[in-house]
This record gives sequence, structure tokens and C-alpha cells, in this order.
Amino acid sequence: MAELLSDDQIHDHLQRLPQWLAEGRELVRTVELDSFPQAIQVVNRVAEIAENDNHHPDIDIRWRTLTFRCSTHSKGGITTLDAALAQEIDGVIEAIAG
Repeated sequence: MAELLSDDQIHDHLQRLPQWLAEGRELVRTVELDSFPQAIQVVNRVAEIAENDNHHPDIDIRWRTLTFRCSTHSKGGITTLDAALAQEIDGVIEAIAG
């Protein structure tokens, strides 16, 4: 199982994840899509990835605005699993929303 990242390690990961912020013990990204169906398409694809990886983000859906929160709950904070999932979420958003 992945270990908690130090503040410096989190900072390093955020350099490669410019749309994300560290908020407390989570990596957080909010994105506004063009439509509700497009937002749900992103959520559905992220759900597939999360199930495959057995690592699930918290997702808040507000019409066409999505907020993703990545944290390894069993470790109580941010691990490399969260940084990897954030990168995968970015790829889904780019692929669907362009």
C-alpha cells in the first residue's frame, strides 16, 4: 500500500497537475463542462478507471460542474495513488472536453 506523501512530495506532484490543489488531506480539482451529459460522461469514465484501479475519488456533481477529491482514506491523506488518479482524471477530462 502507498505511503503518505510529504508536503514537498505533494508540491512536486502538483507541479505536474496544474489544475489541482492540495486542500487539507486531499487533492482537489473543479471543472466546468459544456453540458450536463458531458459531465456525466466524464464521471462514468472516471468511475470505470476507479473501479479498475480499486481507488475511488469523491465526486461532487452540480449540473455541469464536477469537483473531484482524491485521498487515500485508509492512510488518512494523499499518496502516490491519489496523484496517479488525478493524472488519469485529467486525461479523461481532456479526452472528453478537449
